[in-house]
Amino acid sequence: MEHIGLDLGGRESQVCVRNATGEIVEEARVPTRALGTYLRNRPPSRVVLETCAESFAIADAAEQAGHTVNVVPSTLVRSLGVGARGIKTDVRDARLQSELSCRMKELPRVHVPSQSARELKTALNMREALVTARTQLTNTVRGYLRGKLTQVRCTPETMPMRVRAALLAQPTGMPTCLERQLVVLEALNAQIKAADKELAQVVKNHAICRLLMTAPAVGPVTAARFVSSVDEVGRFRSAHALESYLGLTPGESSSSERVRRTGLTKAGPSTVRKCLAQVCWTIYRLRPDDPLAQWGRRIAERRNKQVAICAMMRKLAGILYAMWRDNRPYEPNRLVTPM
Repeated sequence: MEHIGLDLGGRESQVCVRNATGEIVEEARVPTRALGTYLRNRPPSRVVLETCAESFAIADAAEQAGHTVNVVPSTLVRSLGVGARGIKTDVRDARLQSELSCRMKELPRVHVPSQSARELKTALNMREALVTARTQLTNTVRGYLRGKLTQVRCTPETMPMRVRAALLAQPTGMPTCLERQLVVLEALNAQIKAADKELAQVVKNHAICRLLMTAPAVGPVTAARFVSSVDEVGRFRSAHALESYLGLTPGESSSSERVRRTGLTKAGPSTVRKCLAQVCWTIYRLRPDDPLAQWGRRIAERRNKQVAICAMMRKLAGILYAMWRDNRPYEPNRLVTPM
């Protein structure tokens, strides 16, 4: 079997092919868009590449061409030798990846998400970009109002209308620069509303998302984030493995006789942790009779609210995992074990 190392680039990618004995048989510079055609013309091989924007699309093309694919985490390639001694080029990187494929039967690899998970994640990221831009605009408008000692009670959706009404009633009126902000804010509100409507329809047609939304305070965004990140629940052997993947387990920094536990590792997707945190705060504050909230309050009595919320996030992740694995809706009576 041949071993193909790919160093991907936006326009062109470097290819290094080694035979079964580790000898380089071909090196080439190939347009990234043409890699699918190039791989289809090669015999079944082991393809190694590191994570980047193009990696999953190239991995799909390689698998369709009959190759075995290893997508190596970009955070680990330096420990494997990329950039050693301060020298890093596309040719050296491709050679190293093909060499690693020859020497190592098992390479560290990332999960290649399904096409549906990628599309769902893309829609969520695009929506989040709109929400982030709206937050920045509303902050600039509120900062201007504070400088003018003017208070306007509003939400991002009602801000343009109420700010105009408040400032136009004053002798100084409203400056053109602020009007531009409000016009863009109105456009963002319309686009976010359309994105929410589209996401709601996607979630409505997604059986797993509908199932996860039976849990308290879990809405379309949280369910979609969880599904797009986990993708295949069967790749986690237990709820604890999933919690570790999401970065919801304590870290450790021990050496010799010193044993030290640290905070959450935060090693997984931050977007999922953010959604779980919002859900748990909502349950804790607005649903005091929920068993999860009562469990969290008992922890808060011994520690503090922040520790309790982190514990609730970890427990909620395990609950969503079990619901998905067993294909069963949320059952609060089975939630809490005696402490």
